[in-house]
Formats: sequence, structure tokens, C-alpha cells
Amino acid sequence: MNILPLPLGLAMVAAASRRAGHDVILLNLMFEGDAESAIRDHIQEFRPGVIGLSVRNIDDQNMEAPKFLLSPIRRALATCRRVCDAPTVVGGAGYSIFPESALRYLGANVGIRGEEETIFPVVLERIARRASLTGLPGVYLPGRPPTDRSFCSNLDDLPLPEPASWIPSVPDRAEFWVPVQSRRGCPMDCSFCSTSAIEGRSIRRHSPEMIADWLEQLAASGFHNFHFVDNTFNLPLAYAKELCRKIFERDLELNVWCIVYPKWIDSELAQLMAQAGCREVSLGFESGSNRILESINKRFKIGEVRTVSKMFADAGIQRRGFLLLGGPGETRGSVEESLEFADSLHLDALKITVGLRIYPETPLATTALAEGLIAADDDLLWPRFYLAPELKDWLPERVAAYKTSRSWVM
Repeated sequence: MNILPLPLGLAMVAAASRRAGHDVILLNLMFEGDAESAIRDHIQEFRPGVIGLSVRNIDDQNMEAPKFLLSPIRRALATCRRVCDAPTVVGGAGYSIFPESALRYLGANVGIRGEEETIFPVVLERIARRASLTGLPGVYLPGRPPTDRSFCSNLDDLPLPEPASWIPSVPDRAEFWVPVQSRRGCPMDCSFCSTSAIEGRSIRRHSPEMIADWLEQLAASGFHNFHFVDNTFNLPLAYAKELCRKIFERDLELNVWCIVYPKWIDSELAQLMAQAGCREVSLGFESGSNRILESINKRFKIGEVRTVSKMFADAGIQRRGFLLLGGPGETRGSVEESLEFADSLHLDALKITVGLRIYPETPLATTALAEGLIAADDDLLWPRFYLAPELKDWLPERVAAYKTSRSWVM
């Protein structure tokens, strides 16, 4: 499944800014062949008082040949500065992981870490009356200490964007997979994960009715493929079931893809997901070794993964698995356990990643520092990876050999 990432976060910030009374134009550079010309033309026509840029990813997490994705954003910012003198504000999921170092690299005037829907309109209002931005939650300014960010406890207080405001108008809308986020935050604390740096640990949610109504609106506009970007669609379990029921009640004939945590799932949820249109789930089990699962702070065992996988198969839902190999404590034996376990699940697809991207404020970063793989002053903005030293030469070759006879493995 190839999913083109549409700018949901940027669209939500734009919707919140419009609701606050500001005039907004959204430019998606993914669909522009000449980004510099598109930026120049839109600025000259709209004449903005503030320019915001959303940073979704820092890099592609590919250890073999990492692609640093902030360079084109810095070029876009440079174009903005050449065309006009409006203040520039950066935010987004990727930015929130590296708020100080990304702001420094990009050279923007302001950075916002966390939920921009609540803070960006305030930033706009203060800039308009030339008031200080100091002290605003989650706001970063060059050379000044930041203020702790805050999170919205009830996501229904935040608007969801109208389809026409952020999804390209093309003849065949059925080709787009529209991102949906019903929940934010994750309390699982996986040792390598950056989610808490982006969204916090507490799970906060939209009401099932609000998400179902939004999906109905999108379906009426011609969209039927949706991928839930919630890190753990099945948590909380009761919420996930109610959301599926609300979607099913609307008889929308959707194709849905979800990410699930392979624990705390029952057959009722699997059946409800199928009824709501779920056609595929991503099972982030990461390893087939119980010892490695414990070392990366997963809360499940491989037996639970097997049970959950079967539930979805029995419900007629395709299963995509993920292996993350080479982390702390990984050995040739545990790698072989993982590969054998993946084979035993009879998945529809499997993605294998060699080496773990090291993110700040994670246990993995602490381990890498203790082992001398990174320095204490390394801000980790440029991609750094953890790969068990004894597997450096062997693991890539082993994975390549494993893939050769398995067309369902990526």
C-alpha cells in the first residue's frame, strides 16, 4: 500500500486559525513541481503577515542511505525571506522532536512544539499587535529559554478541516488515502519511540461522533480510503469499539487502514473494525524474541501477537507486520527467532528495518550515550542509528537473503 502523506496537521492548524478570525491560504509543496516559484507566486498574491511551515519528518529513517529532509525546508524558508519580510513560524511532528536544533538549523523566527492549533492563533494575534511571544506554552525563540508546552485535554475543542481546504482537487479522488487522527498521545514508552516528544503520554481523544461525522463528510466529497494515524487504534479498547460502531452506523463503505498495539484486543473489536471498513492493520510487534521485546519495553509477548494476528485474519482483515532489528541486546539468535516468528504468522506483508533511529529524550539515546555511540552534546538532528556492533556486517546480508525468497517482505 503506497500512501501519499497529506498534510493533516497543517490543515488542522489552518482550520483553527480561520476559526480565530485570520485569513489563511494553505500551500502543499508536495504537489508543486517548482516549489520556489509556487512559494513566490503565493506570497506575492496573498501578501501574508506571517508564514508558517510544517515539518512532518526530519529524515527517512533509512540507516543504509539516510535522507535528511530538512534541507528543502530550509531552502523554502530562504525563498520566503527573499520574497517578503513576514515572520516565519515552524512546527509539526518532526519539529517537535528537535525544537531547538531544528529552529537553529532552519533559521526561522519562531518554533512551536506540540499542538499548534491552540498556540499558533495566539502567536498570530500577538505578532499583529507587535506584542511579545515570550512565555507562550511550547513557543521557541532563538536564544531564549522555552516555556513548557500544554496539551488540549478534549480534542473536540479543535476543529477538523473541510475537505476542500487541504486535499487536492483531482479527477480520481479514490486514489488518495486520507489521514485521520482520532487520538493523540501514547503511554507505552517504547524505548526507541518519539511519540511522547510529539504528543505527550496521556491519551486524549475526539468523540466517536465527531470522527464519524467527519468521515461521513469526507465520504460525501468522494473519498473512501482512510488511514488512521493513531499510534494505537485499539487503545482504549472501549473507545475503539464505540468509534467502529459509530462509523458502521453511517454505512459509508470505507476502506480503512489502522495501526494497532498487539495486546488488549479481543475478537469483538476485530469484527467491529471489519464492519467499519478496516481492510488492513499494521502490527508493530518489532521482534519475535520475548527477550528483545522486554528490552525495548514492549508490554506484550510473542504469544499475544500470534493470538491478535489470528483474530484479524479470522475477521478478514489483512495484516502487515514490522520487524525492527539490531537494537540493544540483539544477537544472531534473536534475529533468527524474529524471522522464524514472522514466517509463522503468514502475514500479508512484512517491513523489516535494520538499525534503530536514535531520538532524543528516549531510553535508546541513553543507552547509545552510555555505550559511546553518541556524544553528550549530539542533538541527534542529523540521523544517527543504533546497530549492535557484532551484527554490523552480518545483519544487512542476512535480511537481504531472507527477502529474496519472500515477495511479501519489504
